[in-house]
Amino acid sequence: MKNANPMLLIDFYKAVHAEMLPKGITKSVSYFTPRMSRVKRWDSIVMFGLQGFIKTYLIDYFNEEFFNQPFDTVISDYKRIMDNSLGNKAYGIQKIEDLHKLGYLPIEIIALPEGSIVPVHVPMFGITNTHPNFAWLPQSLESLTSAESWHPMIAATVGKTYRDIVNKYYAETCEDDVPRARALGNFDFRGEECTQSAVKAGAAWCLSFLNTATVPVVPYLEANYNCDCTKEPVAFGAPSTEHSVMCSNYAVDGDEITFLRRVLTEIYPDTSFSCVLDSYDYWNVIDNLLPELKPEIMAHNGCMLMRGDSGDCVDVVTTTVFKLWDIFGGTVNSKGYKVLDPHVKALYGDSITVQRCEQVYQILKDNGFAASNASLGVGSFSMECIEEEDTVTVTLSDGSKVTGTATVLKPFTRDTFSSCIKATYCEINGVPTPIFKDPKEGGFKKSQKGCCIVTIDKNGEYTFTDQHTWAEANVSENELKTIFKDGQLIKKQSLKEIRNRLNDNKF
Repeated sequence: MKNANPMLLIDFYKAVHAEMLPKGITKSVSYFTPRMSRVKRWDSIVMFGLQGFIKTYLIDYFNEEFFNQPFDTVISDYKRIMDNSLGNKAYGIQKIEDLHKLGYLPIEIIALPEGSIVPVHVPMFGITNTHPNFAWLPQSLESLTSAESWHPMIAATVGKTYRDIVNKYYAETCEDDVPRARALGNFDFRGEECTQSAVKAGAAWCLSFLNTATVPVVPYLEANYNCDCTKEPVAFGAPSTEHSVMCSNYAVDGDEITFLRRVLTEIYPDTSFSCVLDSYDYWNVIDNLLPELKPEIMAHNGCMLMRGDSGDCVDVVTTTVFKLWDIFGGTVNSKGYKVLDPHVKALYGDSITVQRCEQVYQILKDNGFAASNASLGVGSFSMECIEEEDTVTVTLSDGSKVTGTATVLKPFTRDTFSSCIKATYCEINGVPTPIFKDPKEGGFKKSQKGCCIVTIDKNGEYTFTDQHTWAEANVSENELKTIFKDGQLIKKQSLKEIRNRLNDNKF
């Protein structure tokens, strides 16, 4: 969103809170915390996206659209919106004027390292003001900060979940030097809520895998995470057909084999590529056309990936592996599992949920095949929701209730981890004052009290204590370190170090 005053990136009620805070308040501290998990599979979440948010919004956006704009333009724009939407007597304008005159964002953010796996209940980052006149500012930024934070973290957690599945089955069935970071790719761009969402989700995916179809992931990561695609692997795409290609060639040629032969011998004689083969009759291509094309495929200087795109994806991709073995053969690796001839491979480009990913690998393993014989794709479904077996109760027409197990769809929202930013500490007239919320009903909404110290326990997991003052929490053993202060990024984290942290230096 460009050309909007960043002080308008709020809920309307945020505009009036500065005048409601206690008189004499000079400091406030808030923490972003995942308070619970609504997904059985997850009791922790991957920390990611904060540096991208800071650079994009707290630095670039605030400078371009607020501090570097003329004073009269900024103030008149703010007043125009508020006067006509909230009422000119409901809010104060002085705080906005003072902030613009200050010339920088008087905010400090302390955070855990990106790529960390953080248990629920543990604060992931904190935000406070650095100037005594702006204690209202941390919570004024809550809506923007929250909206930009929760989705990249869930997407990174999704990617890590798939990577854990890959690690398990590759360790069991593949040679140790087979790269795991290219086992899966994401194909979710067109199905995300918007382009920004797709880019941030794709960037989060690339913490665990290299393969993505989302091109703008590369410039986003380069701009925000200190990487360069000309010097290191940031993200990889792959040449691939789509149905428009297959169908238009069929319309001209009257068959499918003519184009398949052309792409093997003329278009990509020295390049690996994938080819979607179900525009008409997938199994006819596999069973009849591939044997006819075997000479061209075996002479091809690359790998042709056979992509199904309809039907039962688990059955399609595993059966394709078995049929490719019958046609093209292969070798048996040191762990006793079959590996297809390197000229061919099976691919299913999306629809691979975490459960289906596990099923594909397990079926391959049970039939003596290495997991690496299949390339799998994750679409927008898996980046935006998850299916889990859960207990459900159904009320029948006669009023009786039946309880049983069913597959439940759980969409990803801010409430997946009940992620929130809550104020827990302030200083009033120089007096440290812990604050907290503790609803009588809804215990998971209870907040921390006072400032927090996050440490690493004997099991290597993050834990925390609260009820500290800001001064007491400012100690070296606190894993929440300053990363942003007064308009400047203090600690710069690279894509490489985040990947290594998340993957135990085995990316």
